[in-house]
Amino acid sequence: MLKIMELEKQQKQLSDWQIILNKFKEFTGEEPQIDGILFLIGVQELGMGFRKFKKDEKLSVMHIAICTLLEPYGFYEFAGRDKDGWPHWTKKENIPFLESKQQNKLMTEAIIDYFKKEGWL
Repeated sequence: MLKIMELEKQQKQLSDWQIILNKFKEFTGEEPQIDGILFLIGVQELGMGFRKFKKDEKLSVMHIAICTLLEPYGFYEFAGRDKDGWPHWTKKENIPFLESKQQNKLMTEAIIDYFKKEGWL
């Protein structure tokens, strides 16, 4: 019990991003990469459970995550689901050109906001 209390105290001191990375490492057993986090968000938002995806489906799953994450920023608007249950978005605004570091910061913030909204943080 003491070890759990110590871990909880340490986690409170960590950033939200580090908490997410730690939880994903516990879940997968590997160092999390942003692409892996996006993929799992996409699978969650697709709502069909985890299964094997074809290569083109994996890209679509990642697109689901990106649209979901950037919708609150006004870049996309949810348009509905197709007959197979896959979600679709309409682009509302072009994403401005961002340097790699800025892109990473935007996606990191969007992922943190997503997990706060989902009650994971």
